[in-house]
Amino acid sequence: MTVSRRAALPWRGALCAALLLPALAACDSSAQKAERAKEAERVAHASEDFQRDQQLWREQRSAGLLKPDGWTSLVGLHPIEAGAHYFGSDPDNGIRLSVGPGHIGLLRLDKGRLRFVPERGLALTLNEQPLKGAAVLLADDSPAGPTRIGFDEGKGVLTAIKRGGNYYLRVRHADAPSRTGFAGIEYWPAQQDWKVTAKFVAHPAGQTIEVANIIGVVEPTPNPGAVEFERDGRSYRIEALDQGGEELMLVFADRTSGHGSYSAGRFLDVPRPNLQGKVTVDFNKAYNPPCAFTPFATCPLPPQGNRLDLEVTAGEKAYKHTDKTAQAS
Repeated sequence: MTVSRRAALPWRGALCAALLLPALAACDSSAQKAERAKEAERVAHASEDFQRDQQLWREQRSAGLLKPDGWTSLVGLHPIEAGAHYFGSDPDNGIRLSVGPGHIGLLRLDKGRLRFVPERGLALTLNEQPLKGAAVLLADDSPAGPTRIGFDEGKGVLTAIKRGGNYYLRVRHADAPSRTGFAGIEYWPAQQDWKVTAKFVAHPAGQTIEVANIIGVVEPTPNPGAVEFERDGRSYRIEALDQGGEELMLVFADRTSGHGSYSAGRFLDVPRPNLQGKVTVDFNKAYNPPCAFTPFATCPLPPQGNRLDLEVTAGEKAYKHTDKTAQAS
């Protein structure tokens, strides 16, 4: 029987479809594989960038602590009472230092003004320039920053700080046991899920919050707002402090405080909110306050509202002092 050309067309179409479907499926499968490979590559690059950023931050953190005048170089914190005081390392001084020349000079505090008269013939510097005579010392609350008196050929540095209306003489030295015996910092493994996008809740302009420090002084501190974030389905809030820099500061405690992290809490610097009111909070960069490394710092403590019912297993762990630094403390 002869089959017409018209009658053969459906069979021909079915045959073409049977041949094309596997090819199309193969094409779709190849495209999907390529897309998955591309996505995997993107994720891998993002992970590498994240780990590289974390490593760079940690290296910069250690380098900052270990600078000759970094936080690990602190060797003294001495109250300055009104009146005149001789100071130096000899026991006959009114303010006795643990390092440096036996007699450095006379320090006079009168109505909030500090005047320094150096010991005659002693080689000292004033803000890294040779000191040629008596000088007025500015404390750290000055817009220009504190005046720096250098001794021991620049290894030692004296500055005045003001806390709660009281003045203190802060002493640094490059040979401080806490610096020369620095034991390094331990961290929880960096994890991307501890880098969160938080909402910034602004406070009225000029609002402050009472912040106590480790020496018992309570001071009102600019408090421009709070950051709110979620973790494991729960919401958390941390009040932010403004210390005048480009970033805001979070001083917080959590359930690891005293149980893996420093007992008095940790610090975290965050960028100011963007136009959408969002803030990136990277808890992997939570760091110990200076008081974790030296007893001569005046660290702020977490405000009551900044004590989180959360284990922040990210950032710096508690610092482990060596026998040398523990004895010095």
